[in-house]
Amino acid sequence: QALQERIKPVLMINKLDRMVLELKTEPEEAYLKLRQAIENVNVVISTYADDRTKASLGTVMVEPEAGTVAFGSGLQAWGFTLKQFAKIYSTKFSTTRYKMRQRLWGSWCMVKSKDPKTGKKKTSWKKSDKLIREGEAKRAFVQFILDPIYQLANAVLTNKTDMVEKMLKGIGVKLKSDEKDLRDKVLLKRIMQKWLPAGDAVLEMIVMHLPSPRRAQKYRVADLYEGPADDEAAIAMRNCDPEGPLMMYVSKMVPTSDKGGRFYAFGRVFSGRIATGQKVRIMGPNYTPGKKDDLWEKSIQRTLIMMGGMTEAVADVPAGNTCGLVGVDQYLIKSGTISTFVGAHNIKQMKYSVSPVVRKAVVPKNPSDLPKLVEGLKRLAKSDPMVQITSTESGEQIIAGAGELHLEICLKDLQEDFMKGAPIRVSEPVVSYRETVSAPTSEVCLSKSPNKHNRLFCLADQIPMELQEAIEDGKVKPNPKDPKVQSKELAEIYGLTVDPKRLWAFAPDTNGPNLLIDETSGVQYLNEVKESINAGFQWGCKNGPLCDESVRGVYLKVQDVALHADSIHRGMGQVMPTARRVLFACMYLSQPTLMEPVFLAEISVPNDETGGVYSALALRRGNVEEEIPVEGTPMLNMRAFLPVNESFGFDTALRAATGGKAFPQCTFDHWDTLNGTPFDDGSKVQEIVQNCRERKGLKKEMPPLDQYKDKL
Repeated sequence: QALQERIKPVLMINKLDRMVLELKTEPEEAYLKLRQAIENVNVVISTYADDRTKASLGTVMVEPEAGTVAFGSGLQAWGFTLKQFAKIYSTKFSTTRYKMRQRLWGSWCMVKSKDPKTGKKKTSWKKSDKLIREGEAKRAFVQFILDPIYQLANAVLTNKTDMVEKMLKGIGVKLKSDEKDLRDKVLLKRIMQKWLPAGDAVLEMIVMHLPSPRRAQKYRVADLYEGPADDEAAIAMRNCDPEGPLMMYVSKMVPTSDKGGRFYAFGRVFSGRIATGQKVRIMGPNYTPGKKDDLWEKSIQRTLIMMGGMTEAVADVPAGNTCGLVGVDQYLIKSGTISTFVGAHNIKQMKYSVSPVVRKAVVPKNPSDLPKLVEGLKRLAKSDPMVQITSTESGEQIIAGAGELHLEICLKDLQEDFMKGAPIRVSEPVVSYRETVSAPTSEVCLSKSPNKHNRLFCLADQIPMELQEAIEDGKVKPNPKDPKVQSKELAEIYGLTVDPKRLWAFAPDTNGPNLLIDETSGVQYLNEVKESINAGFQWGCKNGPLCDESVRGVYLKVQDVALHADSIHRGMGQVMPTARRVLFACMYLSQPTLMEPVFLAEISVPNDETGGVYSALALRRGNVEEEIPVEGTPMLNMRAFLPVNESFGFDTALRAATGGKAFPQCTFDHWDTLNGTPFDDGSKVQEIVQNCRERKGLKKEMPPLDQYKDKL
């Protein structure tokens, strides 16, 4: 993604502390692992770097000896590049920093030997894998960088105080009196932070190896700006002109520390300057030039420079810098463009190569914390552009993230920062199913009202999948402008011939994909009970007979109705429950089954790793629909269908099966009918129905047919 957008990469290899403290990897083996990691990154870079990228960015490979790779630990906040060690050792060995940097990576080693003439010991530099393999010499990276780190860690963790003090003197680290009382990992963390601060290493890489905004914007504006390449805003952005019209992109919202739950809008100024009190046009992601939608003209309350956890208020911020704004969070949700130029177009939205596929359901442990949870989720969604929050039919709050690790961090932030430590319970989300039928009813079903004076005779049948989708997409409506045109379309396209007046209702919620059709003739008082039958049908479709899930894809055809002559005996209370029971009886006799939701998984993967994708999908009832090669790269885009119920943990399983080279994006695609009925012992449908009923506190076994169907 970075290379497609022409952003030059540098590499930071993280979690070195785990290699030293937990895995206790031998230094030589650690070097080989680090080298392997760098080679893997370079393979990915060479795969995606096309000629256009190379022309703009120059060399894009990352190399430790060039200073474009840093090593360290993000959690413990320490890190280094070879430059920092080359600076120390170049004076010791009286050589240039450049030469020292080359020698600290690869198979360079320092060899001790005797001078044959004088007999004195001397040291010389040699490049030899053979000497290292045979153990006659140590690799320079191991001897001069890893060994000192390992020795220091060992001395601190085994409480060798004298040795630690001697080493601290050697590396020039002074501890304050209160820091000397620290022990074990906490002390090691403090020493490493003072000796090799991560900020210095990363900042040095950024300053020395990444292009300045003035240089980068010249070639990046074409990829960034949605408007014409020659308008005033584009020219000012290309030149990074502080005197041009203001163009700023807000990329994310950063939560403030105050109680009000407000956010700083954080972003980069591409041209012009942004100042406190300045009147600007705030353009949301859906803004189109010339229209008023998603556009606000407001003044900036305050401009801030954001430095780690601190903020510093300033009068203005010129082009080429990042800044935080106060007061913009009322108008923008996650990102947007801010400008003073009336004809300005939007700066393109950031596209992410990963999508939120890993989902978890969140509930508060104490029901009284629910408002806190809802507010916390809102703030989390605003501050992290990669998080999606949804509420399900079952009332759960579902949080979706880009991977297991990302989700773990989000849940930690949610609990500690956004909910002030209120406890939450996390579980796998509940998958909603739909109840349906797979054949016409085997016989006409009769249900009698509670007072036995009213009878309903009905049949059920399956609605074709195309018609179900047309109803959901709004192509077939409950109350169209011209009912005759719609009934003609129903007959021609979907094969449903019905008089518009006899199509009584859509259900559930009066717009769902179930139809109530009147096929009676010459029934007295029918119009009086029409609404009662409809109400019972809506109720039955909302909570179906199998496991209390919604019904989908069922026609209920009313064949005959026998009603009591006295209107008091055929009221809503008599007819409505009867209509529901007759629907359930008809479904029981129409081979009922379940429909499950299915994801469309779009997976981008290298050609040589497709076997892993097929095996991961086969284990989860998934199937590949098509493979599309990406021109000019060894990549494939695979489109596969994967049942939502099987998708939990799919992201992790897929990465494991392909060595981390496959990236899935899952979106809901369609409903798929399961094979079998809940009456077949040992079938998948029966298992799902029983699990659903248990979860909802219903009896595990389904009610018998004679509870719904009456005898003449």
